[in-house]
Amino acid sequence: MARVTVYDVAEKAGVSTATVSFAFRHPDKVKDDTKAKVLRVAEELGYVPSGNARSLAKGRTGTLGMYAFDMLLERPQGSNLEDDWPDVSPRSIDEPLDGDEPNVLVYPLYVDEVLRGFELECWKSGKGILMGAASERDDHRSVTDIAGRVDGLALMPSGYNDALPLSMLAKTIPLVMVGVGDEKLPAAYLQCDNASGMRQIVDHLVEVHHINDMAFVGGVNGGACARGTDADDVVSRYDAFKKYLEERGLDSKGALLDDSFATSDEYMVGLCEAIGSGRLPQALVCGTDQTAFGVIRLLEEAGVRVPDDVIVTGFDGILAGRLMEPQLTTVRQPMEDMGREAARMLLSRNGEPWEKAERRVLPVRLIVRGSCGCNQKI
Repeated sequence: MARVTVYDVAEKAGVSTATVSFAFRHPDKVKDDTKAKVLRVAEELGYVPSGNARSLAKGRTGTLGMYAFDMLLERPQGSNLEDDWPDVSPRSIDEPLDGDEPNVLVYPLYVDEVLRGFELECWKSGKGILMGAASERDDHRSVTDIAGRVDGLALMPSGYNDALPLSMLAKTIPLVMVGVGDEKLPAAYLQCDNASGMRQIVDHLVEVHHINDMAFVGGVNGGACARGTDADDVVSRYDAFKKYLEERGLDSKGALLDDSFATSDEYMVGLCEAIGSGRLPQALVCGTDQTAFGVIRLLEEAGVRVPDDVIVTGFDGILAGRLMEPQLTTVRQPMEDMGREAARMLLSRNGEPWEKAERRVLPVRLIVRGSCGCNQKI
């Protein structure tokens, strides 16, 4: 089948080739109705803009792509914490470190470990890698540019993904959606076993620490989409948390203590109100490790001791949780393996898109440390 060109799209849409190009590369310069028409026609025809690679023989580039909105963090998440977080590791938050030490609150994180696995698998397979990230919500240019240069594309979770022409891309190249739960596209969906991880946390709190009053902290009502990270995973974890509370006969009506997100102007207000009114539960189960770091910080500033006064747990298993004091009890995702698996799934398609959605779920394990009252160090 002949490759669809910009001329084909322009002819069917009744616009100039320049308008087609602008619809992808400078969408802010095209009227909304014209842009929508061009994108609709492009999707129908299976057109993807390309700088060079897809014009090569057989349309193969020998390269895989990784795309995200937030591949890097400059400072710890939490708008009301960023100004006073020192640039040191959590092990000695109040003591400066000598030299140019990395801040493990911003690196390495979930995305960094996934990317490492993706790069390692590409290297092992002799494939190149392209990285891309959007600079704004409707950044069609960045995603279509990278898609036109690779044989497959892995996308990290983002609330902004829905604003991109992914349904069009899914018809042209294989896509792997990492950490995304909603199977909207003919693509591969790769997640960790959030339900199993949450069951392990609840079981441990109930059976080992005899906790019967616990609550969840994390953005589950669309808030995480504002930053573009964790949304599906956090919602899945919260749903599982409620389910397992109910299975054990525990009250789930007040299961969500704070659903704010990192860039919200009211970040952790719910937690602050609970601290101020003396309504803290026995344990706070956080949707991510990064959320748990902010929770522990606020509790300590309020004179609430972890774990003596309240237990705190996380989810993800990033390095910072092992270096802080107390060390964070968490569920470890196989993040490097997720990156490797994403690359392997793309390689298996040899540039051919999926015909229907395919899901793979990787196992997780509970890591018990000091923030729950256990002294075990792993």
